[in-house]
Amino acid sequence: MSIFHQLTVKPWVTARGAGEYLRDRDTSSRPATKLALRVFLAVVAVLFMLLVIAYGNRMAYEDWRPTPQLRLLWANTFVLILSSIALQWAQFSVRRGRMDGMRVGLLAGGAFTVVFLIGQVLAWRQLGTMVYFELTNPAIAFFYLITGLHGLHLLGGLVAWGRTVAKVWGDFDRAEIRQSVELCTLYWHFLLLVWLILFGLLFSGNNLDILLKICGIR
Repeated sequence: MSIFHQLTVKPWVTARGAGEYLRDRDTSSRPATKLALRVFLAVVAVLFMLLVIAYGNRMAYEDWRPTPQLRLLWANTFVLILSSIALQWAQFSVRRGRMDGMRVGLLAGGAFTVVFLIGQVLAWRQLGTMVYFELTNPAIAFFYLITGLHGLHLLGGLVAWGRTVAKVWGDFDRAEIRQSVELCTLYWHFLLLVWLILFGLLFSGNNLDILLKICGIR
């Protein structure tokens, strides 16, 4: 036995007490994890808000040529809504101990998210095949930047989703899975809200007046 171990041993802590201490520490870490996620989401919200402001400022110039409206984006938006609904169902199920419903919701949410990302790539390709496509057009550059960043955040969410899915077959800690599902659901709801704002303001029509008012220019 090392000297360090002898110095740090706590003989007054029984085996049962140590187990209770570990459980208490695990329980106390859950609010911290949720708080960390909310802080991260706040940073992401500021990032996208700055992009919207920059987009609105650039629209005020006379040489602005808006990105053509893509019908595919409407379908992609509907698919992302379905993914958020599926994860909400998974959260509803795990809170009531319905593990089969939770698994179905998780798988459906991930599948719809993959479909959304594929749809976004198809929208990029569709935009690139248009006759008046020009990468130097600031509107198109903004489109790639904003949709790309949003897609990267969804890909990051899929990593956490994959780790959660890998744990829900076989023996698992229900409290831990419940926390993971709740965090995934919060993340997906946030990214859905961000996309609805971006799509509604930037990619669904000519909303120059609204954007200028939001940016404080008009």
